[in-house]
Amino acid sequence: MSLRFRWLLLFAIGWVSSAASVSAQTIARCGEGWLEKIDGALVLHLKGTPYEMGYQHGALLKAQVRGNLHNLIEVKAKEHTLVEMGPLKVTPRAAVETIQRILEPHVDRRYVEEMEGVAAGSETHVADIRVANFIPELFHCSGFAVSGSATANGEMLHGRVLDYAVDWGLQDHAVLIVAEPAGRLPWVNVSYAGFIGSVTGMNAEHVSVGEMGGGGLGHWEGRPMSLLVREALETAKSLDEAIATFRDGPRTCQYFYVIADGETGKAVGMEASWDVFTTIEPGQAHPLLPTAVPDCVLLSAGDRYKELVQRAQHRHGKLTPELALELMARPVAMKSNLHNVLFAPKSLELWVAHATSDRQPAADQPYQKFSLKDLLQRRPSAGSPELPMPRAITAKLSQRPSE
Repeated sequence: MSLRFRWLLLFAIGWVSSAASVSAQTIARCGEGWLEKIDGALVLHLKGTPYEMGYQHGALLKAQVRGNLHNLIEVKAKEHTLVEMGPLKVTPRAAVETIQRILEPHVDRRYVEEMEGVAAGSETHVADIRVANFIPELFHCSGFAVSGSATANGEMLHGRVLDYAVDWGLQDHAVLIVAEPAGRLPWVNVSYAGFIGSVTGMNAEHVSVGEMGGGGLGHWEGRPMSLLVREALETAKSLDEAIATFRDGPRTCQYFYVIADGETGKAVGMEASWDVFTTIEPGQAHPLLPTAVPDCVLLSAGDRYKELVQRAQHRHGKLTPELALELMARPVAMKSNLHNVLFAPKSLELWVAHATSDRQPAADQPYQKFSLKDLLQRRPSAGSPELPMPRAITAKLSQRPSE
């Protein structure tokens, strides 16, 4: 490990862990939701019905949502070539809209309402919000969970490496979302302005989930991946309940996941594709993952998988949060590394790093430490600006049963 990277790790772990160093500012409030900045990171607190949470999201992050949509739908779409869909070549937007029409029968009404709320709060077209939220289904990262004999104190550590293209500028609109949906579990989502789904998150019941894309493009007749992840985080109180969310019901494309349960110290790797469902236990080999390491679930591909295995073997029995962050360093993380997250689900702590505006990968950036427990206890400053909330509309929507 380079001296520069070691210094970044020490800086990230030591500096952000100190409560005295935390600088927080409430930016604005809206209904029961509010936006704050903690040591430079945007943290969005959402609470209420689906529409209320969506409206809070859109209103409090209006500039970021609009900027993200403009970049994704207008700027980047013009830079990319046509997308092949069977015998036809169409624009990226047309491709996503086609996928969207196939997926929509499988999307719970609560998520439709939340997207409508985001559009209303940000004063954007709901069609644009829907297109942006289904983009992950068009594109096809690494993850691990280590515990027991693999870690220094036996505690579960769950790493998630997101290798989406940094040239799409999502990192400029990164936000940590602390969600408290009415009647569901509180959870934290490492996400981007305007997105209601999740590919990286942890709930208050100590369950964490990370996703890794595969193949199978064209198989979209099922529940969208990012909403499946969210559903698990909002409802699962155990590893078995999280697994059942992915196992039961129709799925799309080929996706792999690492799911960890900090309460029990158990984790699994999982393939949940349109036609395949299988789980891989810690220390279990698989034709795609041939090297078994005790008490480790290691998901990656090619040379990145080999490097991840070597690092896990070398540090086996010694892994702390600091050393677990090293598992996610380049080249396990690709040049397109959009964000990296390390979860300690038992303590509800997480370390987050994002790519930079000049497209430097997240793995080369300092990590910022958060605690979901502390985030849920935070409250906005009473004198902070307050944005209006359309209560008559939300009251009506909150009475509508979810499909």
